[in-house]
Amino acid sequence: MYDYYLDGKDNFEVDRQAVRQVEKAMPEIRQLARENRAFLRRAVRYMARQGIRQFIDIGSGLPTVGNTHEIAQKVIPDARVVYVDNDPVVLQHGRALLATDDNTRVAAADMRRPADVLGHPETVKLIDFSEPVGVLMIAMLHFLTMAERGSVMGQLRDALPSGSYLAMTHVTTDGKSADAVAQIEAAYAPTPTPIYFRERADIMRFFDGFDVVAPGLVTIDVWHLDPSDPAPAATKWLYGGVACKP
Repeated sequence: MYDYYLDGKDNFEVDRQAVRQVEKAMPEIRQLARENRAFLRRAVRYMARQGIRQFIDIGSGLPTVGNTHEIAQKVIPDARVVYVDNDPVVLQHGRALLATDDNTRVAAADMRRPADVLGHPETVKLIDFSEPVGVLMIAMLHFLTMAERGSVMGQLRDALPSGSYLAMTHVTTDGKSADAVAQIEAAYAPTPTPIYFRERADIMRFFDGFDVVAPGLVTIDVWHLDPSDPAPAATKWLYGGVACKP
């Protein structure tokens, strides 16, 4: 579905049908996907400029323009990146794209099992957990229930060394029609990844144990705007932020 939002070609009719259902409630969904991608680029640049040299991109999706390793390596040429996904199509495409890059790996794992993500052989080959790590969970945490939040985020936080960063975006109910939210949740309900819209206070709980960097958890259109990467017009459907493990 996300590939289709970005006008990609690696999707199926069932994906396109679900997207058309989402578009009825959220006509700006394609704009939102581009806005989310722009936030990812800014977050990676920010972390790299803080000295982060290694990244784990959880739920990375299909390779597209402005991948995490491309952005990070413009700041730190030897930055290392592990892409994590549980979609076999993503894994196949990612491995083909990254076959000649020794500083990138693709790992098959599910974010609901952080030990599998962090202990995956491809992760261990590239990531040194004695040094800070930048973790990206972009448009991923809204696929976790609040019951899953404590375990998943706690395991991830405890495994990361001090000085590590977490970047995330999450869809919100704030300022949005309850009917539109219900329609979008209904479109995702029959998929393997039901989605959960939340208000800002609940989204902040995913950062428990981290220090959120300024300007905090905000709609992603106002987070560290970068003239080199103009953001699409604001949709206000996503909160995003970056936080550091003390």
